[in-house]
Amino acid sequence: MGLEQKINEEMKEAMKSGSKDRLETLRSIRAAIIEFAKSGLGREMNSEDEIKILNSLSKKRKDAIEMYTNAGRQDLKEKEEFELKVIQEFLPKQLDDNEIKEVIKSIINETGANSAKDFGKVMGLSVKRLSGQADGSKIQLFVKELLGIS
Repeated sequence: MGLEQKINEEMKEAMKSGSKDRLETLRSIRAAIIEFAKSGLGREMNSEDEIKILNSLSKKRKDAIEMYTNAGRQDLKEKEEFELKVIQEFLPKQLDDNEIKEVIKSIINETGANSAKDFGKVMGLSVKRLSGQADGSKIQLFVKELLGIS
């Protein structure tokens, strides 16, 4: 079952249970899916596209949480945190720091990378391999750490 079908099913459940906040978040995901469909790419959405959409929505929520935290708006921060949890339900399992480092170490070994000049190559492969399973800023941090870039 694709993301669109899952979202539609979850929306039905949210309507039945009367969970307005969850329904609102699911509708925002659905809107992003519809936007992709109307983007004119002329192809069906694949799992990589689904992950990109969800990551984008997730990043927006994380940025908003940080902004509301700095502004002292606890009420809005909590709303964004709730929405982030709902979005993350549809993303692949997030890896912990040690698992991320292990994947990056294996990429470094595969490519023979050993210095800052290899950063781009390692970063590109890491982002591709860890897509949807780790935050890009964490990936970048660990790649720099493991390549000895300060």
